[in-house]
Amino acid sequence: MNAGIFFLGLAYVLSQFFRAFLAVLTSVLGTDIGVTPDDLAVASGMWFVAFAAMQIPVGWALDTIGPRRTAAWLLFIGGGGGSAVFALASSALHINIAMALIGVGCSPVLMASYYIFARDYPPAQFAVLASLMVGLGSVGNLVASYPMAFAAETMGWRAALWGLGGVSALVALGTLIYVRDPQPVEGEASGTLMELLRLRALWPIYPIIFFSYAISGAVRGLWIGPYLADTFAASTGLIGTASLLMGVAMILGTLAYGPADRVASSRKWMIVAGTVITLICALMLVVLPMQALWLSIALMCGVGFFGATYPVLMAHGRSFLPGHLIGRGVTMLNLCSIGGVGVLQFVSGRVYSSSVKPDMPSAAYVNVFALFSVCMLIGLLIYLFSRDQTQNG
Repeated sequence: MNAGIFFLGLAYVLSQFFRAFLAVLTSVLGTDIGVTPDDLAVASGMWFVAFAAMQIPVGWALDTIGPRRTAAWLLFIGGGGGSAVFALASSALHINIAMALIGVGCSPVLMASYYIFARDYPPAQFAVLASLMVGLGSVGNLVASYPMAFAAETMGWRAALWGLGGVSALVALGTLIYVRDPQPVEGEASGTLMELLRLRALWPIYPIIFFSYAISGAVRGLWIGPYLADTFAASTGLIGTASLLMGVAMILGTLAYGPADRVASSRKWMIVAGTVITLICALMLVVLPMQALWLSIALMCGVGFFGATYPVLMAHGRSFLPGHLIGRGVTMLNLCSIGGVGVLQFVSGRVYSSSVKPDMPSAAYVNVFALFSVCMLIGLLIYLFSRDQTQNG
């Protein structure tokens, strides 16, 4: 851990926070500016889509101008500026614009650290380092739960967003000062996007990485709030606590997968096993949506823990990348992961709004959870045709 990686870690804490904090603001934003759960699904989707759309230019920037300036300036402009727009919001449109800007600001920070890990550290350490960065950065997921709910109830959500804008600017400044770009390799070829897309070994990995994070990212980032409020009449504080528990489960899962990758005989089948258990938890939410509050929270925690396969999926994909395609390669994989959440957030908002039944509050959420489950199953079936690769490959 050096100062540069430390500031990239702080930036990733902010990234995790911003993708998840809308869940605990559902009630207060509805009261203050009249936004609905499907409005917030669109806003959440805007963050993920903007984030995903930036991955190709971010990949180019990492390979050409380096991670230091790429991460620092985008976080300063997007994270700081987007927080200011959110603090001034008076309609759903303003929230959408703010979340898109924040998504742009957060788009390079994790990939900047992955780029440094891939260039400056042995390949066998990538999965562990990637898991540690995601796990430690996921502290932002925790802050976006009960602490954000507490801040919204005490100082107000507008003041909290102004503070977050200031923090984003300071972290961006630290990133600019302390991050060191990896040394270029003399004589290394210049890669292209088309060369990356011709890597057939990555083709079966794209679908599962597109769908696997969608259910945990979308549920933790938004649906846990309205689902518990509408189905079990949960308060903002209880939603914050449930979000905190799911966030902890996601962190523990991420930290578990990294070391497991070092000892597992098969990276592929470890990912398959985790995905199957995640699917079982998701399908139980479909079958038993109103059984008990504690059961629903436990199942969402199960989705968060066993669905935390992102770092090892990234390591699986990275193992097929030549050195001159690392920047573009890891950002393309990340585009699929984040883009999947964004696309399915948009679709889930439509599914929710088209299936709301006042006399059956769980019906719309059953359809939302079923959507995520079917998509994950499709990704898993395609992934079965992937080529296995251990951490040493």
